[in-house]
Amino acid sequence: MLLARLGLRGGEVSALTLDDLDWDRGEIVVHGKGQRLARLPLPADAGAALVGYLRQDRPACSTRRVFIRIKAPRRGFVSPSTICCIVHRALKRAGLTPAFKGAHLLRHSLATDLLRRGASLVEIGQLLRHSQPNTTQIYAKVGIAALRAIALPWPGVAS
Repeated sequence: MLLARLGLRGGEVSALTLDDLDWDRGEIVVHGKGQRLARLPLPADAGAALVGYLRQDRPACSTRRVFIRIKAPRRGFVSPSTICCIVHRALKRAGLTPAFKGAHLLRHSLATDLLRRGASLVEIGQLLRHSQPNTTQIYAKVGIAALRAIALPWPGVAS
């Protein structure tokens, strides 16, 4: 899902409305925890995917929610756990068995990929909209594990 690149939480995805898509500015308005609002850039490929979904795949209905149930009744997702179920089913269909299978897997994968590509923990924390820097530190252990794999042995120490 291209929206995963924005670091959205399951609840933020399920609550997304048509009014949250600012096509003129190329932004998406995210209603985060604690009634905080954030305006994030909408990457061109994610915007194109959303346009395709809205024009071709999203059934006609009166709800302003972006993502709706395929089956009747046509309405927005009831809870953020719906996104977790969708991710879980997609992983199962793909034959993947990660330790964590919910929607948070998408945020974690994004952060891990950004870290591997050289992003700082501060930058990752900003993208994920962490209010405390120590929340982002969980991803630092991924960086240490990657460094261990490529580190040379200390001179004079048997490897």
